Amino acid sequence: MKYFFALLFSLFILQTQAQNQPWQGKFEPIDNLLSPPNSYRTASGAPGKAYWQQRADYKIKATINESNNTLTGEETITYYNNSPDDLSYLWIQLEQNVNKKENEDFGSINNSLKNGINTRQMQFLTRAIDFPAGYSIKYIKNSKGKPIKSLVNNTMMKVLLDEPLLAGSAITFSIGWSYPITDRSMYLLSREGYEYFPEDDNTVYLIAHWFPRMAVYNDTEGWQNQQFQKLGEFALEFGDYEVEITVPEDHIVASTGTLQNPESVLTKKQRERLNDAKKSFDKPVMIITQAEAVENEQEKSTKQKTWKFSAKNVRDFAFASSRKFLWDAQAVKLPTNTVMAMSFYPKEGLPVWQEESTKAIMHALEVYSEATFDYPYPVCISVNTSNIGMEFPMISFNGGRPKNGQISKSAKAGMIGTIIHEVGHNWFPMIVSSDERKWMWMDEGLNTFLHQRTVAERYPDFNSVTPKSIAPFMSGDKNILRPIMTTSDNELFNQFGANFYMKPTVGLQMLRHSIIGKELFDAAFKEYANRWKYKHPNPSDLFRTLEDATATDLDWFYRGWFFTTDHVDMELTNVKWFKVHEEDRNIENQTKSTTVVAEGNNITDTPKDFSSGPEVINMTTTPDSSYGQFLSRIDDNAIRKELSGKNLYEVTIKNVGGLVMPVTIEWIFTDGTSEIDTLPAQIWRRMNTKLKRFL
Repeated sequence: MKYFFALLFSLFILQTQAQNQPWQGKFEPIDNLLSPPNSYRTASGAPGKAYWQQRADYKIKATINESNNTLTGEETITYYNNSPDDLSYLWIQLEQNVNKKENEDFGSINNSLKNGINTRQMQFLTRAIDFPAGYSIKYIKNSKGKPIKSLVNNTMMKVLLDEPLLAGSAITFSIGWSYPITDRSMYLLSREGYEYFPEDDNTVYLIAHWFPRMAVYNDTEGWQNQQFQKLGEFALEFGDYEVEITVPEDHIVASTGTLQNPESVLTKKQRERLNDAKKSFDKPVMIITQAEAVENEQEKSTKQKTWKFSAKNVRDFAFASSRKFLWDAQAVKLPTNTVMAMSFYPKEGLPVWQEESTKAIMHALEVYSEATFDYPYPVCISVNTSNIGMEFPMISFNGGRPKNGQISKSAKAGMIGTIIHEVGHNWFPMIVSSDERKWMWMDEGLNTFLHQRTVAERYPDFNSVTPKSIAPFMSGDKNILRPIMTTSDNELFNQFGANFYMKPTVGLQMLRHSIIGKELFDAAFKEYANRWKYKHPNPSDLFRTLEDATATDLDWFYRGWFFTTDHVDMELTNVKWFKVHEEDRNIENQTKSTTVVAEGNNITDTPKDFSSGPEVINMTTTPDSSYGQFLSRIDDNAIRKELSGKNLYEVTIKNVGGLVMPVTIEWIFTDGTSEIDTLPAQIWRRMNTKLKRFL
């Protein structure tokens, strides 16, 4: 027994005074907020027996013209209609059109015109220096070479079929196109394009959303043909890719997929080093060294060569090309797969990229695989560029560079965190393929959750997100805050990071550590990932799976955390101390001064110290009438003996922020020890705003 304080825990909640707010139903089911289950998506959160999704295979040939920074391509698409519907037209994404000056969303992401704006910000806003952008569609032909009609609406193209594509059938058609590759430094949110290095007159090309791609057709909304407006990214179908990329002869290409013709594009020495890297599990092997890259920068060949890649069951394809690249690689052994982790970077990334990039890939591969499923693809690539982190299957473009070879600890942590984050996107949404254009949080939030777990486990000296991180945002101005369940392009530009990345991350952390428990949550999260890998989950599929796999009612949590802007603000407004009256003891002589501390800005009941001693409870013998028809009787003397000398506390807690959450109470005893009681969120079931509880 602790000196002076002995804790008695009771599960009895006292009836409080009538609440001054109407019943808010915070624990009612959220069925009315979710799409109802059906034969495609079950009530358990798993794909149903009738689940289907479309597929698109691509054969692409593309050429980069370095003299005028254009990309020209032709592709053959085989589209499989696995739906139960006949389709009279198809929708194809043309994301490059978002860069046209007349685009409906140009300049609106960050449209604040103010005194003191710098020239680059003004360029983002007005495009004072204009540049060509957008697709030139040269042809669309069917498998017999006959033209197919089409209509372009901004970033979407409608392909008008001569006859309906019947359910269960496929169609093959081809498209020819070209577009000017844009200068990434000239516009905001530049996820792709080229980066020019004036010192040596060279360019790094980041080629992404570069070819016309099939839009998603699914069971929940039909065609996902929402316009691309930069914040909401992509919804794409899986397929196999055969891609030929023609570039200047002295360029090195990093790409989605497996290189099919190394003997044609790599030297004998480079091929030998690459083979050595396949057996190197403890450190990277340099495929192209700094000296070789610097020498390569000076060649500027006008000849060309073609790199051939193959990728199976991916939802997108991207690549990078430059003569500036250093290249290192290392094998990473996973339980069911061996992956080649590779980094490509210009000399401007030295030394930190050579020291840290491939190592960060390895850490991400290991932690994410353990948490979900083993990384299934043969390669995982990190390419250094400026200012961004952007993900694609098997390859990511990642910012972070030293200055004059030096980098601060915080900048290094940011660089490593970016690499881990973008590699992690291979799971969410590249394999667990949620709709980024509609629900950014489903890929960014889930990915950031595992990204932060990777940082915490593998880089413990770095800062990582914890529940405290989101408190300032959630307690902000409710007039501008939006719920997590806000579609991607409707969030404020200065808030989407907190709302779509951090808040879902913290929510999952709380589920794991405070609400469900680590072991049960980890198994449920893995269940979700495996149920929906290579498929298209919706928010309801995630919500239902976590409940189904944990036997935990989480509707109250989903309602508050995802569908409202309520925040956590619970105040300890009063504590009362009680002891049971005992005939042979003088309680008045046992009083000691102890201060009760309550924190908060809205306290109405002033806490008191215990200088006047405990309040006395007279405990009487239970009358026979209280037992009803029970014939057995409680041992009254045993109850009195058990409570002899014990302290009871009535705690009053007020929910100011509105978000129901578990309540954690720390008791600090006069002997220097302490105990923590965690009260489940269900204590708020009957009283949403204020409750009293015996402890």
